[in-house]
Amino acid sequence: MGDIQIKSELIEQLIKISKEAGKAILKIYNTNFDYQIKKDLSPLTKADTSSHNIICERLKLLTPDIPILSEEDSDIPFNIRSSWKEYWLIDPLDGTKEFIKHNGEFTVNIALIKNNRPIFGMIYVPVKDQIYWGLENHGSYLIDEESTQIKLRVSKNEDLPIRIACSRSHPSKQLTTFLNNIKNYELITVGSSLKFCLIAKGEADLYPRFGPTSEWDTAAGEAIARFAGATIVNLRNQSLYYNSNSGFINPHFITVNNEANIEKILSML
Repeated sequence: MGDIQIKSELIEQLIKISKEAGKAILKIYNTNFDYQIKKDLSPLTKADTSSHNIICERLKLLTPDIPILSEEDSDIPFNIRSSWKEYWLIDPLDGTKEFIKHNGEFTVNIALIKNNRPIFGMIYVPVKDQIYWGLENHGSYLIDEESTQIKLRVSKNEDLPIRIACSRSHPSKQLTTFLNNIKNYELITVGSSLKFCLIAKGEADLYPRFGPTSEWDTAAGEAIARFAGATIVNLRNQSLYYNSNSGFINPHFITVNNEANIEKILSML
């Protein structure tokens, strides 16, 4: 399996794939759809599976030598995937709960993992027709609904109140305690990987996640936030690593706009 080179032509193809998946999602979003509950108690809709099928089929044609790991097809033995040096990691519909609530805060996430770290990430927001993407050594960008590409950069804010992005559908007692310790903050609640996007474009300063997330939930968002200047670490101040064990659950983590603030924030936990 050879290393893939992320070039502008490939990015354009990935944008087309993301938008095709998003179009299929919206087609179902605008109907009276049903959903099922998976073994992990998370919801599953036809939109999840439709998006999954489109993305996987297109990626297999585009990069046939690169393995694919998707939330909807993750039953791959670790002894097989542990040998992967490079693979696509996708969440065909991130924010299924938000999709069911019809609040528009759901995304299509595609990431490329190399040596257990995301080196490329793309997030498509179907309701807004917006693309976020980030590439190692190239930075992160937003392509808005007018097809204008804007370079993203995290906020330099170090002052209070600190703007904190948090989950709309996954509250936690640890987050409540953390907020009480900070005291002076502005809370921004939003679903799915959009929290990483808020950090990347400088509209939030901190995204703490103390509830469970899976690797496909975070990979694309981490890439976009990190290549816009953010730092993402677990609560031991260590980087997140992907496909490094038999499971897919991330440790608790924080995404911070300013690396200098990490120790101060971790001390409040």
